[in-house]
Amino acid sequence: GAFQKKGHSARILSPEEAERLAKDQVLVSEFKKLKLEKEAQKNWDLFYKRNSTNFFKDRHWTTREFQELKACREFADQKLTILEAGCGVGNCLFPLLEEDLNIFAYACDFSPRAVEYVKKNALYSTERCKVFHCDLTKDDLLDNIPADSVDVVTLIFVLSAIHPDKMHLVLKNIYKVLKPGKCVLFRDYGLYDHAMLRFKSGSKLGENFYVRQDGTRSYFFTEEFLSQLFKAEGYEQVVNEYVQRETVNRKEDLRVPRVFLQGKFQKP
Repeated sequence: GAFQKKGHSARILSPEEAERLAKDQVLVSEFKKLKLEKEAQKNWDLFYKRNSTNFFKDRHWTTREFQELKACREFADQKLTILEAGCGVGNCLFPLLEEDLNIFAYACDFSPRAVEYVKKNALYSTERCKVFHCDLTKDDLLDNIPADSVDVVTLIFVLSAIHPDKMHLVLKNIYKVLKPGKCVLFRDYGLYDHAMLRFKSGSKLGENFYVRQDGTRSYFFTEEFLSQLFKAEGYEQVVNEYVQRETVNRKEDLRVPRVFLQGKFQKP
């Protein structure tokens, strides 16, 4: 079983968790940090080489969680143009295309291998989607997408993999292709999520920023940080809240606290 609550208060740590996090102050060396930044694409490519399309489950929850996909239509059968920024192997893209026949999707990813997996998927059709390789921090989206042409951008578990100093570049890039009055739908890891508490000592890159054993990195967002990030690039905040879930594994009697940040940010 699981329960879920949404709100603006961050998760409260147990005394043991707080003590463990307070002790973990040793940062990865500058040399290793630079190496990880330089090899970020290679590490994600290797991740997809190892896991192919099997790691993430298809995200059939997207339309349920993001009613905005329906709400942003002015009439029922309106054709929507969406951009999935950081599409991985299509776990979010293909369920969406199946569920909603009036969508044309642009999709891009940092990993060339992930893009190839998307193109090999039986559901891939150039009439309904255009998939391309892109480093959102430096490759101009306007090379593949017309300015002010996208109704909805999904940014789902993507920004956390990018260095916090470069996150604003992604939002600036997306801003150019989004139609005025339209939104970015955001979901990513929140502060004190179970994944953050599981990092071993020696994995810390900076405040709320960690490296996994495979070299991929993960940032854990606070509501305040996310709000400032979007507002600094000219977006208006519509929704920005923590989603706290407790997943219960009855067999092993484990309670796992999951924390995500979910938001909706509009281009004026």
